[in-house]
Amino acid sequence: MQKKSRLNMIKLKVYADGNYLNTYWSDGLIIATPTGSTAYSLSCGGPIVAPHSDVVLITPIANHNLTVRPLVISANSEIKILIESNEDKVLASLDYRAYSIKKSKELTIKKAKFNINFVNLFENNYFSTLRSKLMWGTDLRN
Repeated sequence: MQKKSRLNMIKLKVYADGNYLNTYWSDGLIIATPTGSTAYSLSCGGPIVAPHSDVVLITPIANHNLTVRPLVISANSEIKILIESNEDKVLASLDYRAYSIKKSKELTIKKAKFNINFVNLFENNYFSTLRSKLMWGTDLRN
């Protein structure tokens, strides 16, 4: 979820399982699975989450309040986002698709009733791939 214009922040009121969580004044909000934790969420300060963890990440994008941090919640939680923006529309993107949504709308995000299986053609270990891509354990001082 992100703003359409470059000029204004958006205001997103978020609930988890019907309980008020927070109001985010930011450039946007990322809701990510463990698979998505090493993409945009990571670049916005979100944590790296192991692939088989049953959690969802809520990561603000350039949040106006510096005390607000990324949050990890149960994947079984239902997340509701109320759009209270100064703009008429905001963008919601899911992977490579983007949707324009009018303000005062409510988005509900919840876990699907089915799982997706990934094929591992090269028998790579998740943690060795992570170490390699992020250059962990590499002396970069020289």
